[in-house]
Amino acid sequence: MNVRILYLDDDPAIARLVQKVFSRNGHSVSHAEDLEQALELLGRETFDAIVLDHYLRAMTGHDVLARLRAEGISLPVVYVTGSNEAEIAVNAIKAGASDYVIKSVGEDFLPLLMSAIEQSVDNARLRAEKARAEEEIRLGKERAEALLAEVNHRVANSLALVASLIRLQISNARSDEVKAELAETQARITAIAGMHRSLYTSHDVSRVDLNIYLANLVGEIGNSLASPERQINLTVEADPLSLKSDRAVSVGMIVTELVTNAYKYAYPEASAGDIRVRLKQTGPDQALLTVEDDGVGITADAAPKGTGLGSRIIKSMAASLGAGLSYEERSQGTVAHIPIDLTR
Repeated sequence: MNVRILYLDDDPAIARLVQKVFSRNGHSVSHAEDLEQALELLGRETFDAIVLDHYLRAMTGHDVLARLRAEGISLPVVYVTGSNEAEIAVNAIKAGASDYVIKSVGEDFLPLLMSAIEQSVDNARLRAEKARAEEEIRLGKERAEALLAEVNHRVANSLALVASLIRLQISNARSDEVKAELAETQARITAIAGMHRSLYTSHDVSRVDLNIYLANLVGEIGNSLASPERQINLTVEADPLSLKSDRAVSVGMIVTELVTNAYKYAYPEASAGDIRVRLKQTGPDQALLTVEDDGVGITADAAPKGTGLGSRIIKSMAASLGAGLSYEERSQGTVAHIPIDLTR
């Protein structure tokens, strides 16, 4: 390894000795007697390290260190000081020197100095390589996030188009049963599209903010199911929690199915009613999703209405989120609980 060294010392005899010894090991040494000469050399040549003596004619090495850092020079600096001046060396390390060597008249001074320089240069190169690698990772992550956001944007738009086509089919369908089935399908597609929309508008393209997602989703469900004959009031209360996109889809599908079922079956004889969606954090790693109404209620062993597809979707996705679906026993209304494990 050829190291290019700037040796800042006002003793030219020591500098010549260092040049002679270091050149035998393949290193090149340029000498400067003061700060101005050093800055001039740094301005026109390239160096890997600086060796800095503490005692100079007009200033100390500490002054030089401060000036180098002020000039934006971040080369590794090996500090040289006397044998009884450990505090000076420690202060130099605190000021930014990478290492220090005690100057002595013995034969071990130059080998120790060379070792300190080589190690400091190696460490500086490793730090630079690490910084470059981290920057490449950061840029790669930004590019991937931008591409993923664009994909989510396109998917959300495509799903919105599909939902619009289904809405057109609903308006043209003659059978009420077909209209109901198409409306459920449209609601499921809307839930997935809303998740993708949340991803490309979020600061983190891998996670969905559930409070925002659920508010938008329930609003869209309400608009799709609204009719002038019935006044069903939908409300959402959600803590600011986030989940990975695949698990957020499960939450959205569950809410879509439960709210749709409540809208269809909870108030068969009434023209008005409430459906409440709540998401609360119940512990450091747990949350509870609740969908509640004040309608006619259901029994635990009741057969699913319709095709039963919605019930199967709810049970399967609830199991993937945590402990699964359960219903609270009460005299009126229906309360569905879905625990969510936030560690997954």
